[in-house]
Amino acid sequence: MIDDIFIKDRSGIPVSLDDKEYYKIKEVILETKSLVQEMNTTICDYKKARHYLSLISKREIDETVILNTPFYTDFGRNIILGKNVFINFNCTFMDRGIIEIHDNVFIGPNVSIISENHGIEPSKRREITSKKIIIEENVWIGANSIILPGVTIRKNSIVAAGSVVTKDVEENTIVAKNPAVVIKKIEEK
Repeated sequence: MIDDIFIKDRSGIPVSLDDKEYYKIKEVILETKSLVQEMNTTICDYKKARHYLSLISKREIDETVILNTPFYTDFGRNIILGKNVFINFNCTFMDRGIIEIHDNVFIGPNVSIISENHGIEPSKRREITSKKIIIEENVWIGANSIILPGVTIRKNSIVAAGSVVTKDVEENTIVAKNPAVVIKKIEEK
């Protein structure tokens, strides 16, 4: 049995809002909300935005990362960013299940990356199950797209604007629609 609520949360085991240890998650959420609000109400150049994201994630953010504010996250400590990552305006990362973004990824405006979900049965709605999301190198996620828990988007792929990604995306693939389906393979010329 896993005792640490943070390990339990990251590993996909349902965590109830009524769990006696849930206050630990809530403390992180409250700290993150404060930092996010401060960041989003301050005029941030890229350096200052990276500074805030480092405070939120408790990780050093590479100087090549570009973050346009406003930016929203519920937890923040499970955001892992590579180099040359571009995150456009008004993105939301719900990262309790871990959001891992590799090098050279472009994320359009209004994108939501959601690693958490509530139970389906009404009696389980106070439980949150978190699943890791991986976005591999050279991926482009178009504006207003949504990436759901447990998804891996393989390298060089494109998620067309407005798509909802519910399943893994193979490398060198363009997906579109809700739910996202393959519309084309990308061939290097």
